[in-house]
Amino acid sequence: MPASYYNDDNNDSKNRKQGDTAMILTIDIGNTAITMGLFTPEGRLQFRGSLKTDKNKTRDQIAIDLLDMFHLYRSDLQGITGAVISSVVPPMTSAMAGAVEQLSGVRPMIVGPGVKTGMNILAEIHNQLGADIVASSVAAIQKYPQPIIVIDMGTATTIVAIDRSRAYIGGAIIPGVNLSYGALAAGTSLLPSISITAPKKVIATNTVDSMRSGAVYGTAAMLDGMIERMEAELGEKCTVVATGGLASSIIPYCRREIICDDDLLLKGLWILYKKNK
Repeated sequence: MPASYYNDDNNDSKNRKQGDTAMILTIDIGNTAITMGLFTPEGRLQFRGSLKTDKNKTRDQIAIDLLDMFHLYRSDLQGITGAVISSVVPPMTSAMAGAVEQLSGVRPMIVGPGVKTGMNILAEIHNQLGADIVASSVAAIQKYPQPIIVIDMGTATTIVAIDRSRAYIGGAIIPGVNLSYGALAAGTSLLPSISITAPKKVIATNTVDSMRSGAVYGTAAMLDGMIERMEAELGEKCTVVATGGLASSIIPYCRREIICDDDLLLKGLWILYKKNK
């Protein structure tokens, strides 16, 4: 029988390390960027930083990047007594874990099958569910009223549903805005690369603004539509929360009320660490 995320939320206080009273490093390795945050024992975020994802970097190169990040935010790597990593880039996972252990002496917890979540996962892809989706969903359940729709806008845009009983039901995966428009520019002769900013009007009068209109207003309309359809299937209104690098560029143009929570995933990693240590 394949390993899976544990749904059992009992006894999450057992086997806690003495280090739980000190700083916890959370790291999410995404396809485009690596986001990290340093949390106090009470769950307060000390700093949040990001690095470009590079699958070719060695453990030593990643360690140098981590040293630079901690120096930038005037934080001490030796103060870390716990670490947790979620990753959708398997080639980088072990190198990042090795770099963290090399610098701090702490072996990071890797979010994956066997990790207690406190969340009942009903989806058929139980064993394939991305660690980033798990972390964001766990944080959303703790922070916001259910049912919840969680939107994560990164390289891909994911929209997932959590019902009133705190069960993860499933969701949708959509090509991310930058990925889509990068492919459009690469696959056409006359369409340029663009920045994801909203033009003044939906009905644009030049090529660049026409592309920006589609990227911003088109994506916002898609999100509004997907939320409406998911709520229709659930049979009730939901709290809607958005996170990810592009959320702040798109969500203000949605007509539906959506909460932007930039630190949702990192907070979820901190919660998962506390549940499993």
